[in-house]
Amino acid sequence: MDVTHSTFTLERHFPAPVARVFAAWATPAARKRWMAQGAEHSQDFTVGGLETVQGHDGDGRPLTYTARYADIAPDERILTTSTMHTGDQLSTVSVTSVEFHPDGAGTRVVLTEHGMYLPGQEQPQWREQGTAQQLDTLAAELAADEPKEN
Repeated sequence: MDVTHSTFTLERHFPAPVARVFAAWATPAARKRWMAQGAEHSQDFTVGGLETVQGHDGDGRPLTYTARYADIAPDERILTTSTMHTGDQLSTVSVTSVEFHPDGAGTRVVLTEHGMYLPGQEQPQWREQGTAQQLDTLAAELAADEPKEN
């Protein structure tokens, strides 16, 4: 069977300044809340640093996501290379860019992922759906932390 190649792009507008949205990606405690809920999470947010999420899929099988930060331009972009394993078996390899653009009083985030999906493993539409759900959780996190006017 052949490797499946797939690319998706997701865009979201967040009613928060770029620095605040970028910090939600760069701060381990915040990142865990919206990206790695219910899983073990570690993050070394430096170029060359690793982010690891260890959890389980719906069937109880262990999942391990590992990303290496290839480039970080504060308040502008984050580039990563990553793998996903189900148990000891490699499932996907991907390259992701996250771009942060000022948009009025808010931020437009453009996330593009190029994935290689190994036969019999994760499907591209599952990854896109899961990533979209994470961005929705980020939106809720930013709304909950929104500074209140007195």
